[in-house]
Amino acid sequence: MAMRCFCLLLVLLLALDVCEGDRGREWAHHGASMFADLTPNEMRDVRDYLQGQPELGLTAARGKSLKKNSILLMELHLPRKHEALRALDRGQAKPMRQARVVVQFGNQSQPNITEIIVSPLPFPTSYREKTFKGDKPIRFESRPITEAEYSHIIDILQKITAKVHKVLFETTGGFSFHNCTDRCLTFADIAPRGLESGERRTWIMLQKFVEGYFIHPVGFEVLVNHKDLNPERWTVEKVWYNGQYFDKVEELADQYEKGTLEKVKLPDHDDKDLYSTYIPRGHSNTRTDIHGPKLVEPQGPRYHVDGNFVEYAGWSFAFRVRSSVGLQIFDLRFNGERIAYEVSLQEAIAFYSGDTPAAMQTKYIDAGWAMGTLDYELAPGIDCPEIATFLDLHHYYDTDKPVHYKNALCVFEMTTGMPLRRHFNNNFQGGYNFFGGLENHVLVLRTTSTVYNYDYIWDFLFYQNGVMESRVSATGYIHATFFTPNGLHYGSKVYNYVLGNLHTHLIHYKVDLDIAGRKNSFESMNLKYVNFTNSWSHKHSVVQSKLVKTQHQTERGAAFRFGKKFPRYVHFYNPNEKNKWGHQKGYRIQYNSHADSVLPRGWMEENGISWSRYPLAVTRHKDSEPTSSSIYTQNDPWEPVVSFEDYIRNDESIINQDLVAWVTVGFLHVPHSEDIPNTATPGNAVGFFLRPFNFFDEDPSLASRSTVIVRQVKEGKPKVQRWTPEVVGHCVTDRPFFYNGTYAGV
Repeated sequence: MAMRCFCLLLVLLLALDVCEGDRGREWAHHGASMFADLTPNEMRDVRDYLQGQPELGLTAARGKSLKKNSILLMELHLPRKHEALRALDRGQAKPMRQARVVVQFGNQSQPNITEIIVSPLPFPTSYREKTFKGDKPIRFESRPITEAEYSHIIDILQKITAKVHKVLFETTGGFSFHNCTDRCLTFADIAPRGLESGERRTWIMLQKFVEGYFIHPVGFEVLVNHKDLNPERWTVEKVWYNGQYFDKVEELADQYEKGTLEKVKLPDHDDKDLYSTYIPRGHSNTRTDIHGPKLVEPQGPRYHVDGNFVEYAGWSFAFRVRSSVGLQIFDLRFNGERIAYEVSLQEAIAFYSGDTPAAMQTKYIDAGWAMGTLDYELAPGIDCPEIATFLDLHHYYDTDKPVHYKNALCVFEMTTGMPLRRHFNNNFQGGYNFFGGLENHVLVLRTTSTVYNYDYIWDFLFYQNGVMESRVSATGYIHATFFTPNGLHYGSKVYNYVLGNLHTHLIHYKVDLDIAGRKNSFESMNLKYVNFTNSWSHKHSVVQSKLVKTQHQTERGAAFRFGKKFPRYVHFYNPNEKNKWGHQKGYRIQYNSHADSVLPRGWMEENGISWSRYPLAVTRHKDSEPTSSSIYTQNDPWEPVVSFEDYIRNDESIINQDLVAWVTVGFLHVPHSEDIPNTATPGNAVGFFLRPFNFFDEDPSLASRSTVIVRQVKEGKPKVQRWTPEVVGHCVTDRPFFYNGTYAGV
């Protein structure tokens, strides 16, 4: 009877466990939509509501006038964390959806940028102004540049280049900007736009408008002051040509006519043999009559995508692509246990060096270009496998209606070609006792950002053993300037009159870890040598490494500076939850990065990227500290609206608290001739891993039925044990390659 009662109790407990698991999955699925990007209908509803408020005086964004009130950006406004957790952890009602809207008020005596929160969606009835930490105002000059402003920049360039048409036409081999129909010149504008807060003056350099124009500078750069909202009052402040500065465009033209100018004659090129094109050239030893290997799903996908909710091999998470920044995931769980509330891209920068004025000024801070909206269509078989699930995205930026980006995000499972685990157990008699192995399958969530010349490939990867990886791969064209002999101090000559400028890429992430709950602590681990008498041979000593743990108690103490020694392990754990072996349950962050600082602390533009001082900083979670950067930093890094340094200045306790890790990764890129035509991804990928550290009782991938075990039985014959079909089968898409690449309003 006692045994029967025990068995019934065990069955009841197992049933309750299953119920809890089902309930947790249901709540995670229920809450995922809180993080979903705005739908086109929601965008239109918000636009119509705001345009119906007479006090705002909104007009069309695409009108050419700069003196207007218009919507610049619209995206989801995230709920506060504790409100979201009620839905995710208790199944309660989700907080109302809200939109964050950036409005540029140019049609008033004191132009300004104002952020407003519109609610509730989908049928808005109210709005309120959003403020930043410390109530910092947003300077109007810090706004991102728009299509309307670009149209006026083109107009003034037409006037400028008309005055030096002969110079440009003769030195470039027949290219022109003024009244051009064929062999045209184009331009690149450099940021930040000035040298101190409140300025809006931009160095602009001309390039040949050919395929891959980014690496075709012509040696002409001009500084335009375009702060005034009346483009007729814009001025030219400086001109640079082939290493020489001029105060006026006319001065350059006059010296050219007099023959006193140090001229340059660019080499002619053949459009059919252009060094910047993707058209193959050179000898190849690869067969072209057959395709290379392809990724297949013999029996179909093993993951599930429902809207913005994804499930795979014990993992579940919600995702969004924030228009201002890019890819982000929320409510990351493994086997129902939350690992992180948020893992999100915050910012990407590329700071350059060079000899020309444009090169000296190039300090790109990519959220200022609405990096999240630059996620164009992904090509099947190139950007993602043909078998991937492709999803569309919608953005509302510098537009008057939602813009549809077709197939801009993909999800797929792949094999890495490397076992997750394996062992060959030698019997040392010419055979083996057993072989065991597990194929390393991983789920990939991917999108891209093409920020002018550079292409960033953003990945989140989910492994079967509870490891998550965040990775960015850089490709695209290098940012090149006109070659001068002194330029070799700042890069490499990659073609005639072309310098590939050295630069550092830094990527910043927010990692809001919730390890077995919200009450977490943080420690670092290092090794030190210890020397002691050998216990079994007293006349000898033993020298070995000993683990030294440092408990970090405050935010300042957990902000690790570049240039200082970084800990071997950084470990986040729950002091109140232990695994089967008595260890506090934890996860650690492992870096794949070669990052370093880009400017001395406190130096001008460095104030806007104070997060770049630290490969890792740990703070307490606050809803008032949602991001480490903003879209305004690019054009006002000197007095930024969002200053990350403010987050750690109060030096709060981080013991047994809701913690956020702010992670900086990156690499130095010294361009070289192999970057022509494009920078390739191998060696240009950085990121970090979230790795379980005593979180589980054993490797959770032990649950995978993809394991294969081979044992040697009588007469040396192998006995194969497996839990998946014996025959894999083969299949590949029979659809021809198709790629459209367009995006349009909806």
